[in-house]
Amino acid sequence: MKKIILPIIGVIALTAFFSIFIVKEINQAIVLQFGDPKRILLKPGLNFKLPFIQNVVFLDKRILNLDAPPIEVIASDQKRLIVDAFARFQIVDPLKFYISVGNERVARSRLSTIINSRIRSVLGTQRLQTLLSEDRNKQMELITDGVNKEAENFGIKIVDVRIKRADLPQANSDAIYRRMQTEREREAKEFRAKGAEMAVTITSTADKEVTVILAEAEKKSEIMKGEGDGERNKIFADAFGQDADFFAFYRAMQAYERALIGGETSLIMSPDSEFFKFFGNVKAQIKQ
Repeated sequence: MKKIILPIIGVIALTAFFSIFIVKEINQAIVLQFGDPKRILLKPGLNFKLPFIQNVVFLDKRILNLDAPPIEVIASDQKRLIVDAFARFQIVDPLKFYISVGNERVARSRLSTIINSRIRSVLGTQRLQTLLSEDRNKQMELITDGVNKEAENFGIKIVDVRIKRADLPQANSDAIYRRMQTEREREAKEFRAKGAEMAVTITSTADKEVTVILAEAEKKSEIMKGEGDGERNKIFADAFGQDADFFAFYRAMQAYERALIGGETSLIMSPDSEFFKFFGNVKAQIKQ
């Protein structure tokens, strides 16, 4: 009896093993029978299928990321741009998805082709300057809407399409860099020339001001000197008017002083010289 029961239990256990399956929270499932879809399971939980006849295909129901390969886009002004985009998508119709693309690998390949095609068609109508400005967001909305319409045929919803990187080709980048370098060098030369011109102007102005100040100082000096000479002459004139003999004596002393300057000059005079007459008068006055 045991020999009969044990095989029966084994068959039942094996049948149960191949009949029971679990749909996880992150998955949705399609039950196939000889390749034909029979049931769509969207909720998580324990489920059953016919063993050996039916099989289950699990699909991810989370939002998935897709990195599209970089492509070269020619803008409307014939400028070239390397665009690297990415998208986020979700499988919203498992049956349509399975029938149209079969699996996620094929879906990613098809979506990459659609995204790049849409990027070329939209960005190709815009100038390069527009693609590098804030207006690019409007273009990305157009791209997302266009890709979403085509992705609906696969049971996919496009959540978002964005550009990760938009660069000029290497040859264009080098040319732009050289042009920018030349422009900066030209600006630097202009700044240096303007600086030299300003330096010359400032120096000339300073030299002019120095000349004017020196001339003004010399003028004031001559005026003051003239006023001093005039005051001195006035004093001499007043002295001459009060004592003509003393004034004549003073002038004679000045003349002798100028003649004897240097220390090597000898002056020979006779006793009856005009020089000694002053001393004679002084001596006579002292005796008196």
